[in-house]
Amino acid sequence: MIRHIVLVRFRGDVSPEEKESIFRELNGLRNHLEGILDFQSGPNISPETALLRGFNDGFWVDFRDAAARDAYLEDDKHRDVGGRLVALAEGGLDGIAVADFTVPD
Repeated sequence: MIRHIVLVRFRGDVSPEEKESIFRELNGLRNHLEGILDFQSGPNISPETALLRGFNDGFWVDFRDAAARDAYLEDDKHRDVGGRLVALAEGGLDGIAVADFTVPD
């Protein structure tokens, strides 16, 4: 399984409703693409506030395998909602951090 983790530093003018809407759209991709096992999103609750660097929100997507992750990355609907996410992030792509990990069975 592949866990795709995305941290977001939203612009200050982005409302909680806008954040929820974009996360709902991302979650909806599981009905569009095969191989998405789970989607979770929400605010960063880490007590290590000095290390947050403004990345106060995030989400993760669990994929069956790397092929499912790669299909997601290339999908037009994902690219559309991803582009809107970038537009809501402080500094565009500078406001987004991504990491993928293999999760053992």
